[in-house]
Amino acid sequence: MNNLNEYAYWMALAHAAIKTAVKNDILSWCHKQKKTVVDFFALNESEWNSELGLDIKDIDALSRAKEQLPNNAFMAENLINQGYSLIPSMSPEFPQTLKKNLKMNGCPVLLYAKGNIALLNQPTAAVVGARAASEISIDFTRKISKKVAEEGKVVVSGFAKGVDREALDAAVKAEGSSIIVLPQGILTFSTGFKQYYKQIVEGKVLVVSAYAPKMPWSTWLAMDRNTLIYGMADEIYVAESNNGGGTWSGVMEGLKRGRKIYIREPGADEKNANKTLIEKGCIPIKIEDNIIELAKTIPPLQHVSEKQAKYSAKKKKKDTETLDLFGGGNGE
Repeated sequence: MNNLNEYAYWMALAHAAIKTAVKNDILSWCHKQKKTVVDFFALNESEWNSELGLDIKDIDALSRAKEQLPNNAFMAENLINQGYSLIPSMSPEFPQTLKKNLKMNGCPVLLYAKGNIALLNQPTAAVVGARAASEISIDFTRKISKKVAEEGKVVVSGFAKGVDREALDAAVKAEGSSIIVLPQGILTFSTGFKQYYKQIVEGKVLVVSAYAPKMPWSTWLAMDRNTLIYGMADEIYVAESNNGGGTWSGVMEGLKRGRKIYIREPGADEKNANKTLIEKGCIPIKIEDNIIELAKTIPPLQHVSEKQAKYSAKKKKKDTETLDLFGGGNGE
């Protein structure tokens, strides 16, 4: 896309206060009608309703987004001049794995990036886990990241403390490539850019955000970002998860979507949620001598009271019904 003005319209659609599914419905209409996003915003509110069936709430949100076009054009020009890339979902540079995994109802319509955007369409593996991970999990993270990097796969992580940061550093140390998926606007990541400047310039590290450029970090964005990490990955490896939090929610969302998710085989006395996630459909693995092996047995849950066991069984049944509803389950 060579027209800077068109980026302003993509930004307006991307950051309009409407559901992602509606944004993608608009793009689908553009494709069918052989129109551009610029053409869509040229329609009046009445045409938005008659042509696309948009309701008053969405029309109001899009009208407010349209008012931001001059500001968006200024921002887009500044970003391009500073070496950032804006990647609309209709661009061939947009990650096709993300489109495939998140479908129309969940795929962002615009990405901001800094670095080698060719990494977006290379084989990828997400390596994720808890911030306060155990030494066993950190060791697993380093080994699995080194392994997939040596296989030529791009390691996808979220730059959080713990497993995410270790995965990135292990990939860099192995002279592999990595994608950092931000839970904030790309212009708020100054510390990370300084730390990995050399790798970004060399094309080994790519920084990506789906949020407005100046959007600050938030817990909600961190949770939402996890979906993007899993969506960008061909393979998913989990070092350690707590019972709740970002890793847990990302795994559960992945399972609902029918993703095959590998998780570190836990020891019998570990207090994390790895055992529970194996029960819910994750595949236990271990890595020895740079070889990934499927665990032969699933370790039994330890120290579970009768009351807890009944609750777990009831919850497992409910979760299984939810997976069936979404067409998910174990495996792909």
